Amino acid sequence: PALKDVRHMVQKLSGAPKATVLIVGETGTGKSHTARVIHDSTTPGELPFVEINCAALPQHLIESELFGYEKGAFTHAVAAKPGLLEEARGGTVFLDEIGELPLNVQSKLLAALETKKFRRLGSTAMNEVNARFIAATNRDLRKAVEDKNFREDLFYRLNVVSLDLPPLRTMGSDILLLADRFIKIFNVELKKKVKGIDPAAQQILLSHAWPGNVRELSNCLERAMIFIEA
Repeated sequence: PALKDVRHMVQKLSGAPKATVLIVGETGTGKSHTARVIHDSTTPGELPFVEINCAALPQHLIESELFGYEKGAFTHAVAAKPGLLEEARGGTVFLDEIGELPLNVQSKLLAALETKKFRRLGSTAMNEVNARFIAATNRDLRKAVEDKNFREDLFYRLNVVSLDLPPLRTMGSDILLLADRFIKIFNVELKKKVKGIDPAAQQILLSHAWPGNVRELSNCLERAMIFIEA
């Protein structure tokens, strides 16, 4: 039922192609996949989907990657470079792990969301923001706001539509449907002929807590199918 609610909300979002979306869920629940589905269902195929992992970029690079820079804006800036907000023109900006964004960049992102304009580093010219924003996090942003680690105004600006992805351990026998899907995929990739999962193995899948969620399930089945003789 929880996943059906998510699917229903995603379908509703197809009628709101510019609405900002915040996707919340544990690691491995499919936040990136859900963002891509939202993009594909509301945006013509030729328009870009630009994914930014806020946790993967060094703090001193995040601002220049997001907003771009002009030649001479800082040491080693030997040529102008457009930022990812410009690269996403007309499409979608997906800010994964938004809870890891530094506070100084949070304020500039908030301004871009509210005014639909931004400046490259080292520039006085304003650029237009013409993209949908989707953010995702596995953190409790309300708690981060209380702890002064995340701007309250940015949280409310991102939290226009909130999608809460359910963890795999709450999905009951749907785990077996997902497992069957992965078996079909890995049969093709690994050139196997696995036909299903025996009852004892099914009970193991259903009783496991799956702290890594769907990603852990996928890895588990891939590992099993690599070594199985079938």
